[in-house]
Amino acid sequence: MAQNYYEILGVSKTASQDEIKSAYRKLARQYHPDLHPGDKACEEKFKQINEANETLSDPQKRSQYDYTLDHPNAGGFGGFGGGFSGGGFDFGDIFGDIFSQFTGGGRSSRPQAQKGEDITIELSISFMDAIKGCTRSVSYTRNETCSSCKGTRAKNGTEFTKCEKCNGTGQIRYVSQSSIFQTVNVRPCSDCHGTGKKIKEPCPDCKGKGYVKKKTELQIEIPAGVDNGNILKKRGLGEASVNGGPAGDLNIIISVLPHKIFKRKGADLYVELPISYKTAVFGGKVQVPGVDDTFTYTVPEGTQSGKMFCVRSKGVKSRMGSGDLYLTVVVEVPKALTKEQKKQLEALDESIDNDKQYVKIKAYQDNVNSLYGVDPYK
Repeated sequence: MAQNYYEILGVSKTASQDEIKSAYRKLARQYHPDLHPGDKACEEKFKQINEANETLSDPQKRSQYDYTLDHPNAGGFGGFGGGFSGGGFDFGDIFGDIFSQFTGGGRSSRPQAQKGEDITIELSISFMDAIKGCTRSVSYTRNETCSSCKGTRAKNGTEFTKCEKCNGTGQIRYVSQSSIFQTVNVRPCSDCHGTGKKIKEPCPDCKGKGYVKKKTELQIEIPAGVDNGNILKKRGLGEASVNGGPAGDLNIIISVLPHKIFKRKGADLYVELPISYKTAVFGGKVQVPGVDDTFTYTVPEGTQSGKMFCVRSKGVKSRMGSGDLYLTVVVEVPKALTKEQKKQLEALDESIDNDKQYVKIKAYQDNVNSLYGVDPYK
């Protein structure tokens, strides 16, 4: 026997019909000629797969084929020895659900209505509006379904007839016959563009387009907690469909303007808190900005510059909960001291035990001295 159909499909001789069907679909997808244009070897493999499937998926043909396998000297069956003829094989009926994207259509009598295109606009809001939520007005231009013809493109929505070329189905079947199998390719009708209807008199209001361009104004509710780059989707407020499908969506990209004090990461807020040298040394109370108002925060004694403090639940509030507020302390050193102030500061510095009060300075001094033999502060 020239070829073993079970080996071609990669299944055992005892494989069930479901197993054969599954193997066939997998291989058909893999070797389909539309995926490998110009590949003769792949085309030949695809023919063998179809030939094997047509035999093994038919119980009567499979039974006869199995007998031929078990009795190789008993003579051929139905042309198995030299290749199965495959006459009458309808590619469209068997593969329509798998390869509709390659052949231009499946088995339905009419193309599915396409959704209208989406519209994307950008909306800028302030930092606080993004955190607290707000209402904003937006305006844009969109294609709306013509109210006169209801999108049919025909005058009064009734001035059309059945397309004669496709007989109102909206599709044309193109059949090609090879020596192995027959291919049926289903495509939208070129005369009616898949609608199944020929317009006798175009709608005068939309000029036969099925839609009219209009300016749309909306009040948009911005939920509390939106962030820069978030997208609000308004379904059905995009472009109208031209073939009876639903309208597209309106996508609103939120652009949040920067704030003078706050920075944001997710639901957390960050504030750079400058304090004086005195406050850093002695500690003290500072008014800190919050989302709704300021509040008093006590800076502890001996706070170092760069120290970060966390204030729980003072960040962005949303349905998911509340973020935190992070305060990063920046100690500001006076730049223009008088001679007397400098003397007092030097006296204070000399009275301080550097080893105990300046731990980081002492560690840095020791490390540099041990590595280079140099005191970095002299």
